[in-house]
Amino acid sequence: MSLPACPSCQSEYVYQDQELLVCPECGYEWNPVAVAEEEAIKVQDSNGALLAVGDKITFIKDLKVKGSSQSLKIGTKAVIKRIYDKKDHQLDCKIDGAGEMMVTAKFVKKA
Repeated sequence: MSLPACPSCQSEYVYQDQELLVCPECGYEWNPVAVAEEEAIKVQDSNGALLAVGDKITFIKDLKVKGSSQSLKIGTKAVIKRIYDKKDHQLDCKIDGAGEMMVTAKFVKKA
């Protein structure tokens, strides 16, 4: 099993001590699970609640769909399938009655 390099000094001589990884060169200790959670993409809805994959959301305003005459009405429900780290559209959702679309997080709230 290959262990990641030390985040402090980039040493490759890292060993595992129970749940922690330890660097013998600089003495830095870290939990790889906690580091992975910190690096996860964090997206908030219009109320500031953190959104996660599988969350159910509702639209807080009417939105026009680009390239279509269809619009998504206020209160439309959707389920988050994926979260991206983009500026314009962070959520890949399955929307009831409209299919799958990318949506900006500031126009939804957690249901």
